[in-house]
Amino acid sequence: MATLSVQIAGLTLRNPVMTASGTFGYGLEFEDFVPMSKLGGIIVKGTTLLPREGNDYPRMAETASGMLNCVGLQNKGVHYFVEHIYPQLKDMDTNVIVNVSGSSPDNYAECAAVVNTLDKIPAIELNISCPNVKDGGMAFGVSCQGAASVVRAVRRNYSKTLIVKLSPNVTDITAIARAVEDEGADAVSLINTLMGMSIDIERRCPRLSIGTGGLSGPAIKPVAVRMVHQVAKAVSIPVIGLGGIMTAEDAIEFLMAGATAIQVGTANFIDPAASGKIADGIDQWLDRHGVADVHEIIGALKN
Repeated sequence: MATLSVQIAGLTLRNPVMTASGTFGYGLEFEDFVPMSKLGGIIVKGTTLLPREGNDYPRMAETASGMLNCVGLQNKGVHYFVEHIYPQLKDMDTNVIVNVSGSSPDNYAECAAVVNTLDKIPAIELNISCPNVKDGGMAFGVSCQGAASVVRAVRRNYSKTLIVKLSPNVTDITAIARAVEDEGADAVSLINTLMGMSIDIERRCPRLSIGTGGLSGPAIKPVAVRMVHQVAKAVSIPVIGLGGIMTAEDAIEFLMAGATAIQVGTANFIDPAASGKIADGIDQWLDRHGVADVHEIIGALKN
């Protein structure tokens, strides 16, 4: 068997496979399908300082080779997470990472400070890029100044591994990656969903309640691979790749493009055991190709 362990700043993953926020619940919902010990980590659903109701229904729509969503970060708030969810996750046999979102830099920082007190949560992922949150999210993720302001505020309140999730809905994603690196991000994850829209031509109205939503799934993978490759060359911190990963071969593309780890998202809706199968598939591919350590293929793309 190949050596699969990778490092994300001070965080050790047993293998490069994680699950993407918003697609894996709190992990508890998937324990019957995939042993958590098979995964490098899970990123739980988006968490905010105060409870959020999310957007009105309908908020998901199938598209060719993907799906649109405008869930809107529905959650019961970080204090509910601490009191009711964390006790169920703290002994899980994998890294549990909390995805943090907010409506202002101070709001993000306050939420991160609460998570910082939890011994068994070794990292957070800052969602500065969600296209469905009208009063935050995208407003920060699309400019260097906005992204930097959130990371700067959070870094003052958060002492553990800080991952920043980047938006693809920008002109130059490498500039934003460098901006968050300069403010103390330990790693970046990309890409979040691409802005999209679908119209019901019989009813002459959008298929999503707020009109637009985030496109995910296999349709966005070529864009994601390109952006991961660009960012990996532009920063010195680890890059976590995601966007349309359905198979081990998809994951290996991201690794060769320069990602140190990957996240599985939409695939979890199609097959709840997908993340474990992808982890196994990477191991098998490395063995078939005589690769002793996964690091031999990270960034191994021949230009």
